[in-house]
Parts: sequence; C-alpha cells; structure tokens
Amino acid sequence: MTIEWWLTYLLTTSILSLSPGSGAINTMSTGISHGYRGAVASISGLQVGLSLHIMLVGIGLGALFSQSLLAFEILKWAGAAYLVWLGIQQWRSAGAIDLNAVAKAMPRRRLFKRAVLVNLTNPKSIVFLAALFPQFILPHQPQAMQYLVLGVTTVVVDIIVMIGYATLATRISAWIKGPHQMKLLNRIFGGLFIAVGALLASARRIA
Repeated sequence: MTIEWWLTYLLTTSILSLSPGSGAINTMSTGISHGYRGAVASISGLQVGLSLHIMLVGIGLGALFSQSLLAFEILKWAGAAYLVWLGIQQWRSAGAIDLNAVAKAMPRRRLFKRAVLVNLTNPKSIVFLAALFPQFILPHQPQAMQYLVLGVTTVVVDIIVMIGYATLATRISAWIKGPHQMKLLNRIFGGLFIAVGALLASARRIA
C-alpha cells in the first residue's frame, strides 16, 4: 500500500467517523452522565466492537455476512431493539447531577459492555467495512498486512474522534446547573438513541 493510497483511506475514514451515529451518541451521553472516565470506558468498548467487525471482514466473513439476508435482518433488529431500549432507559433517567453517584450506579465495566454491544449489533458497520476495505486493497501486495494497516487506521481515527465527542460532552456537563437541565439532556439523548434505532430498523441490505 502506497502512502498516497493510505492518505486517501485516512481522509475517507476520518469523514465517516465524524458523521454522528450510535457510537457518537453513546459517547456523548455517557460523557455527560458519567464524566470523562466513563466516556473513556465507553470508547474502549466501542473499539472492541469495531475491531471484531474488522477481524470478521479480514478473514472473509464480512463478505459472506453482507450476502446473507437472514443474518443481516437478525442483527439489524437486535441492534435496533437494543438502541431503542437504551433510549427508553435514558429518557426515563432521573435528572441527577452528581456524577460520582451516577458512576457508582453504573460501573465503568457495564459502560464498556454496553458500548461493545452498541457497535457489535450494528450490521451496517460490518457490511460497510466489507464494501470499503477491498477498494483500498492492492492485489499485488500482501493482503494480510494491508488489512492490518486499514484496521489499525480505522480504530485509531475512531478513538480520536470519540475522544473529541467525549471532551465536548464533559464541557456540556459543566454547564448543567440543576436536575431539570440534566433531565432535558437525558431526554434529548434518549430521543436520539430511539431515532438511530428506528433508522437502523429501516435499513436495507445493500444488494
């Protein structure tokens, strides 16, 4: 893989990572409710889910998965249901502003696991990666190393972008002065989770 080809992929994956999705919503929601450390735990979980998708694409299962309507539908509805459930939980959350108390109520291990599921149950991610990676793989060069470079680049870029969202979230949390504001934010992010879940449910497999 040439440096020019890698830079093209770097630009592509940066633009895609900046696009708000379930990962960004989860990171910001966690950052506001559980502070920066909670957001870091969430970001770590997101990267585990993303890395598993990259591994599946690398060993060829991504292409097989993208061609299986049944597998796509099962994962799609599981992911949509999970996001809607998260949205309902967020919507119903009390307007707590004691971040330490909230963090104790939901340990960082649980935030990590929740984020893993957010990414892992998103079939659009693995289908998209299965379609994107081959566009940047040069057939006359070792494919394993190229997949590794693309995978590491994808994860590193996503970490940087998610840290940006987490930093923004902690800045927003500093403006919260009372439970009513926190409750409003909970409902905003709850609504966003539900909206993303609905969009995922309406997604169709690329033919």
